[in-house]
Amino acid sequence: MITGFINVWKPPQGSSAKLVSSVKKITGEKAGHMGTLDPMAEGVLPVCIGRAGRLFDYLLNKKKVYVAEFAFGSETDTLDVTGQVVKTTDFVPTATQIQKVLPSLTGDVMQVPPNYSAKSVGGVRGYQLARQGKEFTLPPKKVTIDNIELLEQTGKNVYRFRITAGGGTYVRSIGRDIGYACGSLGTMTSLVREKSGPFVRENACTVEQLSIGDWTKRLIPADTVIDFPKVYLDKDGAHRLLCGLGRCVEKPDGLYRVYAPNEFFGIGVVSDGKMKMKSYLRTEIYADI
Repeated sequence: MITGFINVWKPPQGSSAKLVSSVKKITGEKAGHMGTLDPMAEGVLPVCIGRAGRLFDYLLNKKKVYVAEFAFGSETDTLDVTGQVVKTTDFVPTATQIQKVLPSLTGDVMQVPPNYSAKSVGGVRGYQLARQGKEFTLPPKKVTIDNIELLEQTGKNVYRFRITAGGGTYVRSIGRDIGYACGSLGTMTSLVREKSGPFVRENACTVEQLSIGDWTKRLIPADTVIDFPKVYLDKDGAHRLLCGLGRCVEKPDGLYRVYAPNEFFGIGVVSDGKMKMKSYLRTEIYADI
């Protein structure tokens, strides 16, 4: 089974699931995305191929960089321009007023997700309740917003920002919260994800580019997107781990990329001098090891 990642550039006005389906057809391999993008958004969408999806938890909280535009003076039910306007105000903040509130919105903050999101209330997705016209409020969640940089004013009431944030952050909510902090209202009008962990805009490819020629040349080796230190095992050590047994190693406690002997085997954890596997990318030991 081929295992790795493809850094695909999602176009605007398309679903992440549909893009992954196209990748499956081109590659003939099992595939899944490592973090969805809103349909209106474009940008980096890492797609895992084969067993690479088993590394999802280790990439989940990697930093992401977005360029977003927010229009101030109104708010929609979805917090972006695809929704219906539900609030308006005549007050539109100036660049100076916006700059003043940005520090209060960075760091570890409690963020209320948009009602139109996959967050659940009583086991039901928020977007399902919202489409039914139900009244509800999603509980706030802790997120990390490293930086919000005001880049420029692009319209009468529209400003462009560059945002660096951890996993699970809703950029639509940031626009709303900037508006509230300024005594106004905010709605996201465009969104581009330029970076998702180790996957960046500069080395992304479109589905059309992927379909031309040998797609495996676009494959990013699974071990190169994880920055844990390496451990090399012999055949006996690898067999023990496959059987769920520990392997004594002289390494500090922590997570490691495990090789057996030179091929990436998966993620192991060391505790008190003994290693066990956390996530396998290979489920067999080849005879030539």
